[in-house]
Amino acid sequence: MRKILMIMGLCALFCSTGCKSEQEKKEAETKFLVTSPIEKDTIITKDYVAQINSIRNIEIRAQEKGYLQKIYVDEGEKVKEGQLLFQITPTLYQAELQKAKAEADFAEIEYQNTKKLADNDVVAPNELAMAKAQYDKAKAELALAQVHLNFTEIRAPFDGIVDRLHLKLGSLVEEGELLTTLSDNSKMWVYYNVPEAEYLDYAATNSKKEDTQVDLLMANNKEYDQHGVVETIEGEFNNETGNIAFRAAFDNPNALLRHGETGSILMKIPLDNALLIPQKATFEILDKHYVFVIGKDNVVHQQEVSVGAEMPHLFAVEKGLTQNDKILLEGIRMVKDNEKINYEFEKPEKVLAGLDMYAE
Repeated sequence: MRKILMIMGLCALFCSTGCKSEQEKKEAETKFLVTSPIEKDTIITKDYVAQINSIRNIEIRAQEKGYLQKIYVDEGEKVKEGQLLFQITPTLYQAELQKAKAEADFAEIEYQNTKKLADNDVVAPNELAMAKAQYDKAKAELALAQVHLNFTEIRAPFDGIVDRLHLKLGSLVEEGELLTTLSDNSKMWVYYNVPEAEYLDYAATNSKKEDTQVDLLMANNKEYDQHGVVETIEGEFNNETGNIAFRAAFDNPNALLRHGETGSILMKIPLDNALLIPQKATFEILDKHYVFVIGKDNVVHQQEVSVGAEMPHLFAVEKGLTQNDKILLEGIRMVKDNEKINYEFEKPEKVLAGLDMYAE
């Protein structure tokens, strides 16, 4: 019995020693992939929530009171400049025009008769002046009556698209009442807000006032097929948000964009001498980014980094690393802070080439 126990103990000892030796050998053979940050000129794309407006969007309102006699257009219809849109009952204004014309004709006759008498020194010059004033007044009232009659015909001031019709045929229209809106969608103005710090960076890099090209990401998450140009920046910051509004212009040849749409402006911003690291080399703790830096003694140290910009598969680091640091690229979940490791170094150029994104 004692011999059996001794044999079993020896077997357990050999097994334990063998397993421990095998584990130590395995740990010695494990090598982690390490690289360094790379300093490179690159371009990042920032997106800003945007509001899309027509270059011209106006309200069409009645200029005279009356009944809506005719509606010549439908909602969403394209119209041409000068095209008749609405007709307000003109009967009253036609009568006023006829009355004004008759009074103007009478005043003209009075003036001509007084002029003949004045030429023959029959009447004083003052009477001629009075007759002339009455005639001028009658002509002005005739012109005003003609204007009022013209206002009963509501025409398009420019080419555009008619929006919702707010009144039905036969409705009593008050002066100034909204009938519809008209949008000129040949060109669109897209407004977006930029934070103060980013505005200052933009102003510094665009001191020559060169056109800045931007793109538009539509609500369906697809890019619009026309490029836009930043045309202007508003004069004041919003004190509540700390933002300033930019306006970009986009051609709209296929009338795809409509007034009131939303989207996102995609603006490319150059970064000079940016310090780039792969995103997969980082990990987060309480919204802070960290990497494992390898010291001279092959011991890994957890290091916080400040991320200035994000790109597909890459971070641009503002603080926390230098170009000469070595960082753990793979296996960050397999090591602990202050742990000694074996590693293989891979050049950052090769690491970048293996990613799906190419820095420009």
